[in-house]
Amino acid sequence: MEQKIQNLKELYEKDFYLWVQENLRLLKNKEYDLVDWENLLEEMEDMGQRYLDSAVSFMAIILEHLYKWENFRYREYVGHSWIKSIYNARNELAVIFKRHPSVKAKAQERENIQTAWELAVYRLINWFKEPQNYDLAKKYFGRLPTEKDFPKECPYTFEQVMEYESWV
Repeated sequence: MEQKIQNLKELYEKDFYLWVQENLRLLKNKEYDLVDWENLLEEMEDMGQRYLDSAVSFMAIILEHLYKWENFRYREYVGHSWIKSIYNARNELAVIFKRHPSVKAKAQERENIQTAWELAVYRLINWFKEPQNYDLAKKYFGRLPTEKDFPKECPYTFEQVMEYESWV
């Protein structure tokens, strides 16, 4: 039995799909003592985290584009793609929250909004590093911006992430 468990643990590293199928077979057959519980529990935890990570990533897109719209519109016609991106990300969030309601509650927590903001700041910094945006970086910062050039704390609430339309 110990050898079977060890072989299953090795399978986890070599052929994940087969590892899943084998553990599924063991669970269906109620052969609980042969299941690779250590890796199975880790995978279950990761599975749940994946949805929260997606929500945070979509919130970061929204935050980045809200911030760009409010702070870096140097011409009237600039930024319409940001609005489209905000709506698209909100639609993706709505789907996640509908399918997994508890993710919405978790996404609203201050620490997750802050994580989304930190991602948004990295995206903003990288946006200014794009060659076509060097002049904008000089215009707004006098140089390429760093994290210190943006608010440390997220300037938006969860409600603003989901609903705010400063362009209206």
